[in-house]
Amino acid sequence: MDIVIIQVVLACMFLLSFSLKVSRAKSMVHHWSEYRYPKWLMNVIALLELTSAIGVIIGFWNPNFLKYSAILIIFLMLGALHAHFFRAKHKTAMTLNAFTMLILSIVVLLFSNNM
Repeated sequence: MDIVIIQVVLACMFLLSFSLKVSRAKSMVHHWSEYRYPKWLMNVIALLELTSAIGVIIGFWNPNFLKYSAILIIFLMLGALHAHFFRAKHKTAMTLNAFTMLILSIVVLLFSNNM
C-alpha cells in the first residue's frame, strides 16, 4: 500500500512539473535562466517528466513500467540536483523537492520487486 502512495505522489509531482514547464510559468523560466540551459531543453525535460509520470501511472498495472519510470526519475533528479547546486549555486533548501523525489523514486525501484 505504501508504494501506491509514493506512486501517486510521483505521478502528481511530475505532471505538475510538466505543466509548469510547458506553460512557461514565470518561476520555472526564472529558474531555468539561473541554470543557464537553453530554453528548448526545458521542452525536452518536460517531455521526459511527462513520460515518467505516465509510466508511473501505467505501473499500477504493469510493474515493469514502474521500474523503468523510477530509473528515469532518478536520472532526472540527479540532473536537477546538479543544476541547483553547480549551475545555479542554489542553497540546499531549493533542492529539497528534487532530493525528495530522488529518494522516493529509489524507494519505488527497490521495493517494486515486492509487489
